[in-house]
Amino acid sequence: MADVRSADEWLSYAKDLVPVALEKAREVKEFPGRWKMIVSRLEQIPSRLSDLSSHPCFSKNMLCNEQLEAISKTLNELIELAEICSTGKYDGKLRMQSDLDSLSGKLDLNLRDCGLLIKTGVLGEVTMSSDLEGTTHRSSDIRELLARLQIGHLEAKHKALDSLVDVMKEDEKTVLSIVGRSNIGALVQLLTATSPRIREKTVTLICLLAESGGCESWLVSEGVLPPLIRLLESGSSIGREKSAIALQRLSMSEETARSIVGHGGVPPLIDICETGDSVSQASATCTLKNLSIIPEIRQTLAEEGIVKIMISVLDSGILLGSKEYAAECLRNLTSSNDDLKRCVIADGGVRSLLTYLDGPLPQEPAVAAVRNLVGLVSVESLISLGILPRLVHVLRSGSIGAQKAATSSICRICNTVEVKKLVGESGCIPLLIKLLEAKSNGSREVAAQAIASLMTVQYNRREVKKDEKSVPSLVQLLDPSPQNTAKKYAVSCLSLLSSSKRCRKLMVSYGAIGYLKKLSELEIPGCTKLLEKLERGKLRNLFGKK
Repeated sequence: MADVRSADEWLSYAKDLVPVALEKAREVKEFPGRWKMIVSRLEQIPSRLSDLSSHPCFSKNMLCNEQLEAISKTLNELIELAEICSTGKYDGKLRMQSDLDSLSGKLDLNLRDCGLLIKTGVLGEVTMSSDLEGTTHRSSDIRELLARLQIGHLEAKHKALDSLVDVMKEDEKTVLSIVGRSNIGALVQLLTATSPRIREKTVTLICLLAESGGCESWLVSEGVLPPLIRLLESGSSIGREKSAIALQRLSMSEETARSIVGHGGVPPLIDICETGDSVSQASATCTLKNLSIIPEIRQTLAEEGIVKIMISVLDSGILLGSKEYAAECLRNLTSSNDDLKRCVIADGGVRSLLTYLDGPLPQEPAVAAVRNLVGLVSVESLISLGILPRLVHVLRSGSIGAQKAATSSICRICNTVEVKKLVGESGCIPLLIKLLEAKSNGSREVAAQAIASLMTVQYNRREVKKDEKSVPSLVQLLDPSPQNTAKKYAVSCLSLLSSSKRCRKLMVSYGAIGYLKKLSELEIPGCTKLLEKLERGKLRNLFGKK
């Protein structure tokens, strides 16, 4: 019967029930306080029905039918309970009180949903979408599903959530083009629903919306962070996983990252790094990495025990991605604060980072973390931990960022003749010379700086001299343009090579004199002396030929 009634028929039926329900409710003498509240709600029904029926889209959408059906069902239940109460034939006072409270709640829901249909424009949006020429049926369906998140009982919302999750996976673009702030607000409210299933489905949909990158600001402004953090603490495994993924995406915003800390998100994130499954661990580690980017948050993270946890993930993280996030987090934590550097060193961070560098394609974060720490560790300890073969491995196989960080580490540890000789003997000099040709100016500069430092040792000078690419590459770094910040180190290296006649000839043949003349105007240290040396040698060669 419910399926075949039109909206007008349901309206007429509900209107006929209201006076009957009011009469019956007013006659009841039992539970006067509860019935007084029920009557006060019941008296608001006619105006809501009037508002609903006067809407231009009243008869065009199934939402109206369902709402009027729900109101009619509540009114029938009210009439039945009123008759039972009036006759006194009910099964115990407590049972009847509970039934009346439930009835009062249903009336509240009916009144609220009627108001939402009118005030939020949901009814008009859904109907207009289905009426627009050229609009797909899918678009209309999505609007209706989103509307159902805001009205009706929990089971109906659960069904809408199921459908929306499926649609989001199939047609994310259409959902994102339709979803509005009120829909987001309704979703966030469902995160605190009493039903675990509804919480799971809701956080799954919120996770998809967060990952899409189009709703972050609405999610945060509608208060999604506290319930997501609560799900991290006490949700099901699915709830924890989806919450972690959502927070990973949301924490990319610095302002949101601060809010996550403010809402107490750090302890549950750290807990998931320890106890979560592979996906949850990776997402939680990445979120903490995002938080560690903000300098003033780092001390708070350290106080919550993040250093030991990140070292643990680096040692035994389930996914390679988790380990990389942990390395990035340690790099951020050690970028400026000496106390945090000492904390990482004390907890065995250097050994773990170096071990991690044994992988086939070393990336920048772990090498940069090592670079940040070497100044506070004795060179003897670093060498005993095997830093030199790891740095050579990075120079040979790492990313360009990793190579740059490794070269910077070499510069920092080369503080004695003995260490410089060990570095030279490790086989890194040909790799550093190759780095002189890198596209990045920063990489070329730090490579030239490292070579200049190493060449103060005779063994290393011989190694540089043996490499056919050393002089040509260094001469190219004499380029006087402001963008070239390696020129002073190139001058230093070439000056150390200028005692060799073969090297001087090579410098001249590759145009060093022209570069040096321009550099002498910039007052680069050692430039004038090297220029004079090359010009004298050139003159001697000319006279020798005659």
